[in-house]
Amino acid sequence: MSSSSLHILARLHRWRLHHLSERGFITILSIIVGVLAGVAAVIIKNTVWLTQRMVNSLVVSNEVVNYLYFALPVVGIFLAILVVKYVVRSEVRHGIPNVLHSISKRKGKVSNHNLYSSVITSSLTVGFGGSVGLEGPTVATGTAWGSWLARGFRLNYKNTILMLACACAGAMAAIFKAPIAAIVFAVEVIMIDLTVFSLVPLLLASASAVVTSYFFLGQDVLYPFEVIETFALEDLPYYILLGIASGFVSVYFTKMYMFFGEQFDKLKNNKIRLVVGGVGLGILIFLFPSLYGEGYEAINECLAGNVHYLFDNSIFYSFHEELWVALVLLAAVILLKIVATSLTFGAGGVGGIFAPTLFMGVNTGMLFAQLVNWTGIRHISTHNFALIGMAGLIAGVLHAPLTGIFLIADISGGYQLFVPLMITATFAYLIVRAFTPNSVYHIQLARRNELLTHDKDANVLQMMEVKKLIETDFEILSPEATLRDLTVAISRNHRNLFPVVEKDGTMVGMLKMDDVREMIFDHELYDKVKISELMYMPEYHIDPNDNMEVVANKFESSGRYNLAVIENGKYIGFISRAKAFTRYRKQIIDVSHV
Repeated sequence: MSSSSLHILARLHRWRLHHLSERGFITILSIIVGVLAGVAAVIIKNTVWLTQRMVNSLVVSNEVVNYLYFALPVVGIFLAILVVKYVVRSEVRHGIPNVLHSISKRKGKVSNHNLYSSVITSSLTVGFGGSVGLEGPTVATGTAWGSWLARGFRLNYKNTILMLACACAGAMAAIFKAPIAAIVFAVEVIMIDLTVFSLVPLLLASASAVVTSYFFLGQDVLYPFEVIETFALEDLPYYILLGIASGFVSVYFTKMYMFFGEQFDKLKNNKIRLVVGGVGLGILIFLFPSLYGEGYEAINECLAGNVHYLFDNSIFYSFHEELWVALVLLAAVILLKIVATSLTFGAGGVGGIFAPTLFMGVNTGMLFAQLVNWTGIRHISTHNFALIGMAGLIAGVLHAPLTGIFLIADISGGYQLFVPLMITATFAYLIVRAFTPNSVYHIQLARRNELLTHDKDANVLQMMEVKKLIETDFEILSPEATLRDLTVAISRNHRNLFPVVEKDGTMVGMLKMDDVREMIFDHELYDKVKISELMYMPEYHIDPNDNMEVVANKFESSGRYNLAVIENGKYIGFISRAKAFTRYRKQIIDVSHV
């Protein structure tokens, strides 16, 4: 943030303190954040479109199309890596997990390079055919602007997080032109509490973002869909089965995504990561060109009931009239899309998983419908099941059934199919929850105990830092000290606890004032009784690396008012129940909306 920008924001900040209430200012700021998120979506969309146009002109003018599909994604990822290394000079994290981490551990602060870095790197990655989406980078860019404004106007924690949620909702509303689903997304995935205070800003941010998108990109829905066959009660069992199938595909998605992520984490050399990921991605796209890019055109073709996109520029084109080959290719692209996405990320590309989720969902629905129709048991609509398969995968992969329902209804105009959307999304969510308790967005944060949820008490405990609660103003005694030394310590210290510590810092015990109250009045014992005879080692102690939930449980289990903090046997200090509770009360006020 430049000094001139800081100066302008500082002047605006002083002006608004005198002329606007907090609620009024947040309302205005939410509209600004929504517009900025909308502009970010427009810039990313148009940048990718221009990049793809340039790339396609190269492909069309060349006779060896498939070989270019092999090479182009690697070129895009390589260029993105160069931008990160020499321009950004900082890690560009995946969009939505980065937002969640910023909320959980950085008090809503998003690095300034995200104001532009995700736009450039995702445009290169997707524009050259990387098998990822644009939603994550759009959210990352929008939230970076929200965080920038929040810091500039010195917003407190709760309003900073609200601005990030507004930016997330705005980004999703703009890129999908789905304002209601965007708000649901902010509640389900970003974990923002939908309170009276936050509702109006979220609505305004979402609305202003989608209007911005309309202004620059038109009002056409992202995935045009015409409901030809409405919901028939006889199809209910098949929508349930589709939900179950979507749930298992979602489990596969999550497991494969995490597996490849772990494997690439073991490769410390970026050149090796690029080669391994790039070559693997090139082979997949060479064999299955429909895996190329975010898959926007393929999804629309599938929704129209046309599966010829599976054969376009493919070595299997000569089989394009064979249904069994189409079914095999549908199964292949469903299973391999997440592999291609993971290889793109592993090689160093930047993007999102929303588009791959939609791609796998639409193909899952199409494959399911085609198989049912092939058996002759009943004829079901391939169009409807392809559409509703997307909701099933969103519900399963993202653990966001409401987002799946409203997003697919919003982006397709398919509200007449609301009931089957609900049924499929619900069953997919139930299945995936049985195998993976956290979504791909949340799973890594959950493993590090950094995930914030809708449980406000748990969130507040997680945000509290144990090391900031440690008190060190206790009189330390040596094991060789006598009762006389203890009385001297009592006279010059207001505490009633005395840690007993060796010269090397090892804690070997402690004394309580109540345990020696009568003895200190018997002067004959002063030089006879040693501290080592009176001390005891506490049953419970705290490690400075414990989280606050563990600390709270130890206080409850022990019934103590003070617990020693010991690290590798070394004495650090004490944490008092009173100080922890006071800090908890202050923290919950800071994060609560009124």
